[in-house]
Amino acid sequence: MNKSIVDCSWLNDHLLDDDLVILDASPKSNVSGLESEYAGIRIKGAVSIDIKGQFSDKHSEMPNTLLSPEEFQKAAQSLGINKRDKIVVYDNLGIYSSPRVWWMFKAMGHEAIAVLDGGLPEWINQGYATEKIEDLDILPGDFVAELNQSMVKYIEDVVSNIESKEYSVLDARSLGRFAGTAPEPRKGLSSGHVPRSQSLPFKDVLDGGKMKSKSELKKIFESKISGDEPIIFSCGSGLTACITLLAADQVLDNEKSVYDGSWTEWAQKQPNLIEKE
Repeated sequence: MNKSIVDCSWLNDHLLDDDLVILDASPKSNVSGLESEYAGIRIKGAVSIDIKGQFSDKHSEMPNTLLSPEEFQKAAQSLGINKRDKIVVYDNLGIYSSPRVWWMFKAMGHEAIAVLDGGLPEWINQGYATEKIEDLDILPGDFVAELNQSMVKYIEDVVSNIESKEYSVLDARSLGRFAGTAPEPRKGLSSGHVPRSQSLPFKDVLDGGKMKSKSELKKIFESKISGDEPIIFSCGSGLTACITLLAADQVLDNEKSVYDGSWTEWAQKQPNLIEKE
C-alpha cells in the first residue's frame, strides 16, 4: 500500500485480502463538539482501537501522548496486527481521529497504513456492509515497532525553533483559539499561540468529512509554506494536528512531524511564550 488515503471503493474491493486489517478509531468523546449518528456501528470485520485508553501513555501529564515503542508494539499485537499487514483506519466522524492512528503507526515504522476518506459516514452513504459493534476473538499479532524519531517533536524542539526558525509550525486549532479571542475547551488553559506559528484549522482541509482535493490542498499549503523547510504540526493535544499533517502528505514532500504535547503542554509549561492576535 503506497497511499495515505484510500476511498470506500478501494476498501470494498480489498475486504477479503488476507493481510488487511481495518481499524475503527471512532472516539468516545471529543473537544471539538462533533457528534456522530453512527455510534454502535462499524464496518464489517473492523477492530476497535482505543486511542486514549490503550494507545496513549497513561503516565504522561498530557492527553494522547504517544506510547514508547515497546508499549506500542504490545498494544498493536493485542489487536492482532502483523508486520506484513496493510491497515485501513477510519472513524465515525468522517476524518477526525483516524489520522492520529495513521500517524502513530507511521511513526512506529509501519508504512502500509491509510485513512479511509470520509470514514464510516461515507461508507454507509455508499451502501457498503456494516455490523453492530461486538467483542471479537483476536489472535495476537507479530507487529514490531521501531520509532521514527523525526516524526515526533517535543517542547524543547518548539522552544528552540522560535529562534532558529528551522521549522514552520502549523496550528490546527480554530482561529479564535489561536488568536486568543476564544477560550480553550480544557479548563484552566489560556488560549493564544506559539510565537512564529501559523494558524491552519483542521476543518479548512476537509470538505464534508472528506479530504479536500489535491488542487485545493496545494493552494492552502502554498499560502503557508514557501519552500522545502520541515513542518511541525500542532493542535490542542496532538490529535487534530494529524489531520493537517495527513492533508500536507497529499501535496508536500517536506519532512513532517507532530508536536505531541501541543497546546495543552505549551500553555502550562511556557506561559511567558504565548502570543495572541
